[in-house]
Amino acid sequence: MKNILVIILTLCYCILCQAQTEQVILGNEQISAYFPLLKGKRIAVFSNHTGMIGNKHTIDVLLENKLNVVAIFSPEHGFRGNADAGEHVSSSVDSKTGVPILSLYDGKAGKPSEESMRKFDVLLVDIQDVGLRFYTYYISMVKLMDACAEYNRKMIILDRPNPNGHYVDGPILDMKYKSGVGWLPIPVVHGMTLGELALMVNGEKWLPASKECDVTVIKCKNYTHHSLYQLPVAPSPNLPNMKAIYLYPSTCYFEATPVSLGRGTSLPFQIYGHPNMRGYDYSFTPKSVPGAKNPPQLDKLCYGKDLSGLSDKEIWEKGVDLSYVIDAYTNLNMGEHFFRPFFELLIGTDYVRKMIIQGKSADEIKAMWKDDVEKFKVQRKPYLLYAE
Repeated sequence: MKNILVIILTLCYCILCQAQTEQVILGNEQISAYFPLLKGKRIAVFSNHTGMIGNKHTIDVLLENKLNVVAIFSPEHGFRGNADAGEHVSSSVDSKTGVPILSLYDGKAGKPSEESMRKFDVLLVDIQDVGLRFYTYYISMVKLMDACAEYNRKMIILDRPNPNGHYVDGPILDMKYKSGVGWLPIPVVHGMTLGELALMVNGEKWLPASKECDVTVIKCKNYTHHSLYQLPVAPSPNLPNMKAIYLYPSTCYFEATPVSLGRGTSLPFQIYGHPNMRGYDYSFTPKSVPGAKNPPQLDKLCYGKDLSGLSDKEIWEKGVDLSYVIDAYTNLNMGEHFFRPFFELLIGTDYVRKMIIQGKSADEIKAMWKDDVEKFKVQRKPYLLYAE
């Protein structure tokens, strides 16, 4: 009996090891699954610098295979990924291919014009998201879903892993705070891929007038919500590595305060500080750099904390961790002046600011959204394409 148990445990261990070492195959790598859907069609592509198949951009692969790419839609940071956050991204032409780039920021309500929509038959989505409600690529996708539904255009999503897809955390957006950094009633960390999120948008009737977009998702292979996927390409200028991506759900709120979160340094979203913070050994000075031309506290010596030494496991165990914001708030002793209205747009609710001012701990605040997170997990379940 003991020998049988040993054999079973050994087999289980071998299967687990094999599952963890099997390479994730992205949606865009499965050309036999989506090329037939594109033949004879005018194709628009929603992508940026992350849309790579090996060392080639998806658009280059499409054109090499004589597929008719007629337009590119470019999100925040631009097609080559070097614009500042929120910077106006204008229409242009991709210098390598000559394909027109249509900016999502040029039309009314952030949607492409009818003229743009009439130029193509099918919209191919290939872009790397990081799974945060305030990371805006999904908002661009949802607006494109709305436009595709309105003009009867098909959308094909070449799905990609979510590097924060192994958990769900944070308050659900109170829709009175809907904005360009929060578009759907979802938690800060929703744990879904763009393909899954698109299915949920349709299923929950979240498009205006309850429209439904014709969406096909080309699923990843060998991926589950427990897969720890390392991004081969940084998704935006200020998320240069996995540590920044993992800390982003906890440090982004400094954008709505006077505190620097490291924009203009080599450790954006991995450090925080302010010239008037006291009692810290760590210091840094934000500089003007590509992707952060005018960062907060530019050229000022800031004192604070370096979080880049935290292990990934420590970050994952804490999830959305408001202790960093609370630490800076307490140290600066600015009261209400610490927060700007943008804070509610990022965190998505009004009770977090109030509880911080009342002196509540990060754990006490997290307990407020626990039930909402559990309800959301049930709500999203029908739309999941990958095992939890």
